[in-house]
Amino acid sequence: MTPPQRKRRAPKPPPPPPPAPKPVDGEAEPKNPERLYTVAGSEDGARAELDLVTLIVARDTPQPAGSPEQAAVLRLCANPLSVAELSAYLNLPFSAMTVLITELITAELVQVRAPIVRQVVPDRSLLEAVMHGLQRL
Repeated sequence: MTPPQRKRRAPKPPPPPPPAPKPVDGEAEPKNPERLYTVAGSEDGARAELDLVTLIVARDTPQPAGSPEQAAVLRLCANPLSVAELSAYLNLPFSAMTVLITELITAELVQVRAPIVRQVVPDRSLLEAVMHGLQRL
């Protein structure tokens, strides 16, 4: 008995790309989204040594002359937030976030704090000795 013969289907051609929107009279052509270096605002790209878990706390209210991103960081940092959380809330990559926070640090608008480290758990034998001592009282 011979196996059934299968016919190969020809691949479908890809759909044509959607037509670009045509500008209406008086409007400029659509532009690309803003580049990250314009959001960060720094020409030299100087950065502070920040980790993802470094906590940022606002020292002042947003300035009217500041960028919208700086104002958003200052509003969010009324309570301590990590750089990773700020990056997620503002939908900015870590690299752009560090440049933005560096500018706020140099302007003394935010304060940087080390992350809160959990204390080392006491030795179990020490806890048992204290418990037994208390039971004897």
